[in-house]
Amino acid sequence: MPIVLVSNLAPDAERRWVALLQAAMPEEEIHPAVDFTGDPATVDVVIAANPAPDKLAPFGSIRFVQSLWAGVEHLVHNPALPPAAPLARLVDPNMSQAMAEGVAAHVLALHRDHARFARSQRQRVWSKDPQKLARERTVGFLGTGELARACMRMLQPLGFSLLGWSRHQRAIDGVATFAGSDGLQTMLGGTEILVNLTPLTAATRGLIDARLLAALPKGAMLINVARGGHVVEADLIDALDRGHLAEAVLDVFEIEPLPADHPFWAHPRIQVFPHVAAQTDPASAAKIAAANIRRFRRGETPHDLVDRQRGY
Repeated sequence: MPIVLVSNLAPDAERRWVALLQAAMPEEEIHPAVDFTGDPATVDVVIAANPAPDKLAPFGSIRFVQSLWAGVEHLVHNPALPPAAPLARLVDPNMSQAMAEGVAAHVLALHRDHARFARSQRQRVWSKDPQKLARERTVGFLGTGELARACMRMLQPLGFSLLGWSRHQRAIDGVATFAGSDGLQTMLGGTEILVNLTPLTAATRGLIDARLLAALPKGAMLINVARGGHVVEADLIDALDRGHLAEAVLDVFEIEPLPADHPFWAHPRIQVFPHVAAQTDPASAAKIAAANIRRFRRGETPHDLVDRQRGY
């Protein structure tokens, strides 16, 4: 039975992905949705990259969906996805490594006041303040999943004190972990640099709001590398303008690309990055997708299945 790649990618990009996927599983017949002229009812496996509902709708006989992205919030809520079809997200060691490198770079830059020194340079001001060591700085994580744990492992040898919060209690070596609403407040109170890596669900949309930011110590800093929908933008700007929050590093946004007239671009205490913290590595992702589809073909349970009720 044919496999179809259904995506929000440009046709040329979709065809490049299909070439990699076909090379990774030559035993399969794989088509980009833009070129597929067969009977949609014959397609039982779809490889997906955040397709719009109308692109997924023709394939009503899907029995398994493999995502090419780590985040699956668009797929989970896609009304064209058959309720009984298992959905697997992408868990790629290359993506975890990229995220860990990106977050470590941002944490170190905030820890060492790079943004403040850049502002001083533009003003031609020679200014020094006492510098903390990493062991004197606490980094808290919203989310303790695969990507967050990779970041923690990268930061641990540097000596940072690490905290982690999730909905359910999870033990992580070398990390003080918290769970639930009470645990969140406790963790926030001791966090100087907050890293958001929690999945975007109905429960976490707007999680980073005025109340959460107020629970951080004055002068705390934020790194958001999860999803733009986690942040209440007006609340973030207000916390920065009042001086409660010192800096924010944003890699993801509610609307992408970020509109040219968006206030984040010009805010002196916001660093904007164009969703580059951990990009999917096509060559690596194609092999991981192929291995998971083979598991499905053999009647085995695919890896990294999404709980459709929880949304991740």
